[in-house]
Amino acid sequence: MAVSTELKKKDAQKTWFVLSSLVTRDFKLKYRRSVLGIVWSVLNPLLMMIVLACVFSYMFRFQIEHYAVYIILGQTLFSLMTDSTSGAMTSIIDAAPLIKKVRVEKMVFPVEKVLFACVNFCFSLVAVAAVMLFYQIMPTFNLLFIPLLLVYVILFCSGLGLLLATLAVFFRDVIHFWGVITTAWMYATPIIYPLELLPPFLINLMPLNPMYQYVDYFRQITMYGSTPSLEANLICLGMALITFAVGLLAFRKAEKKFILFV
Repeated sequence: MAVSTELKKKDAQKTWFVLSSLVTRDFKLKYRRSVLGIVWSVLNPLLMMIVLACVFSYMFRFQIEHYAVYIILGQTLFSLMTDSTSGAMTSIIDAAPLIKKVRVEKMVFPVEKVLFACVNFCFSLVAVAAVMLFYQIMPTFNLLFIPLLLVYVILFCSGLGLLLATLAVFFRDVIHFWGVITTAWMYATPIIYPLELLPPFLINLMPLNPMYQYVDYFRQITMYGSTPSLEANLICLGMALITFAVGLLAFRKAEKKFILFV
């Protein structure tokens, strides 16, 4: 019993070492030979927000108070999902040389991509804070819910990433198709427009959209300074756990065959 516990402890330590090493490696590779380096994690959401705010404020004239804040909150959180799932989707294929040579927990690779995207998201919060400061939106104690929101989103993205990584190993077309899906998903979510712009039947369906739930949660605790209800937390947690369970089940069922297809 003691030997089994010790082996599990060593495996956990090994997995954590591999995970942290991969995150560090990806972080260094992302900003290698870049003059501004990590500053791009702040500049990217700011520049994208400026472009979107100019286009949709003046051309479409959406009547949303502090529209730039509204955009950057939705944009940064949705980018966390797209970046993490896109990276997780090809993680097993990219790690094929290592998987074939070393005995390592395969789930580490998709999860690492999610955590790496989360690190970038945390840096992008500097841009969010700068825009909120510009519009004189004062922080409240509800910002303490951000770590809880991140737990929900990380679980959700990990589950989705595990499922996509599994599908991509056997069906490479998934890699090309996912970009189309995320683009459609973004336009189907009130990121750059108000919810009220949609027809009634789509408004009724919107609660079934996980990213709408997470983006709305993010806006409520930062932009509007309101405390999320127990119902909102249970919905966000439920969607995250269900997605993670489905992704993990699919991954575990297929992982022994990965080496034959990568």
